[in-house]
Amino acid sequence: MKQRMSSEFIYQVFALLIAVIVVHALYVGVIRPSANAQIEKQMAQQAAGEEVITTRSFTVVIRDFEQESCFILLIWALAIMGYKGRRMLRERKVLEVRLLDIPEGTSVLPEDAREYSRALEALPEQEQDYLLPRTLLSALQRFATTGSIQAVSDTIKESCEIESDRLDSEMSMVRYIAWAIPSIGFIGTVRGIGDALGQAYKAVEGDISGVTVSLGVAFNSTFVALVLSIIIMFCLHQLQLSQERLVLDCQRYADRRLLRFLVAR
Repeated sequence: MKQRMSSEFIYQVFALLIAVIVVHALYVGVIRPSANAQIEKQMAQQAAGEEVITTRSFTVVIRDFEQESCFILLIWALAIMGYKGRRMLRERKVLEVRLLDIPEGTSVLPEDAREYSRALEALPEQEQDYLLPRTLLSALQRFATTGSIQAVSDTIKESCEIESDRLDSEMSMVRYIAWAIPSIGFIGTVRGIGDALGQAYKAVEGDISGVTVSLGVAFNSTFVALVLSIIIMFCLHQLQLSQERLVLDCQRYADRRLLRFLVAR
């Protein structure tokens, strides 16, 4: 478990670094030069007294630092959810395997529990860390020591509840990112409105180009942040739904493949 947490932490750190490098490179090399060229062209036309039809391309909408930060956090959150989703799919494949080969009509006594535990202990170390093998092994060990079917049922339920709480707690970073992105967008709104107010004297003199650019920063940052937060929340809810189904399916598997065969003396 500790090794898995350590590898997951390293993965998250590298995912963040890669997101920062890739997104910043795109902004420096493509997005900001294109957006600045378009804005400068429109401002030059306005200064020359030409009639300008303002068009806001995608690069103009996402060109500011707040939007860049939001995209970095989006990619990081998707990378974290992708890691957990891949593990969840691996755990779900275990549900298709007959981990306990108990024929129909067989009665499993407390002294038989050790024999069936060997099949679970023989699994690769990575698979032993999955929820289903851990739950089945804990149930068999409890049955061997107590001989109580009710104790086994409580063990299965407790293991699944603990796993559900753990999975929910591990989503805290993604939930924080989903909260942080709109907050960064509002920071851009405040910055843009502040810049616009600072250039109000130019608007009075007839030059509104600076004010419009600053207001564009304000509204674009909020717009992009809210759209990205919607994407993250949708992916987060889908992942949590799949994790909850996994926990319920593991509990159902243990009841169907183990609990109903147990016989207490």
